[in-house]
Amino acid sequence: MFTIEHEFDATVITLVDEGQTPLAEDVTICAFEDCVTVEQFDPRAETTVKITLSPTQIRELAAALDLPEGIYSLATLPQPSRP
Repeated sequence: MFTIEHEFDATVITLVDEGQTPLAEDVTICAFEDCVTVEQFDPRAETTVKITLSPTQIRELAAALDLPEGIYSLATLPQPSRP
């Protein structure tokens, strides 16, 4: 399950693990104009872990999800045609 909320300066997506145990903590993704943050509570360290990705890293991650193993650059990927 996931939720999407539009706030003043960001779009917030929360991913909730509803699978079989052991369940993972919720993941919160905040998309700002200049970066995207991904946060998850680490119960072992009792702290929230946060990473920040640039817009380019997000585009590369999205492209990587549908590609086979290899080394890529967004400049070498086929560009979608525009109507």
